[in-house]
Amino acid sequence: MATTGLELTGYKITKNLGLARGIIVRSRSIVGNIGAGIQGLFGGNITILTDLCEKTREDAFDLMLKHATDMGANAVIGVRYDATEVMQGMTEVLAYGTAVVVEKI
Repeated sequence: MATTGLELTGYKITKNLGLARGIIVRSRSIVGNIGAGIQGLFGGNITILTDLCEKTREDAFDLMLKHATDMGANAVIGVRYDATEVMQGMTEVLAYGTAVVVEKI
């Protein structure tokens, strides 16, 4: 379970295990750059880049959940994302939150 909130309705936090994070660094391929450039000529949603961003966030999120599970957590609260361009065309996406153990109330 994961939430951007600081609690899970119907559950109580029994243990706080600390920060869980998942990090991915992605770059656009030459094909993606060309395709995005062509889509950009016509305006609107640049689906190639939208799909890349969505996949990158999903992968960072999955890594965060795996890290939390490895720590012994069964939930993550306070989930957030951060993104930073580490060099031209390469972006780091970090998903992070607090790994916790919860019990159903």
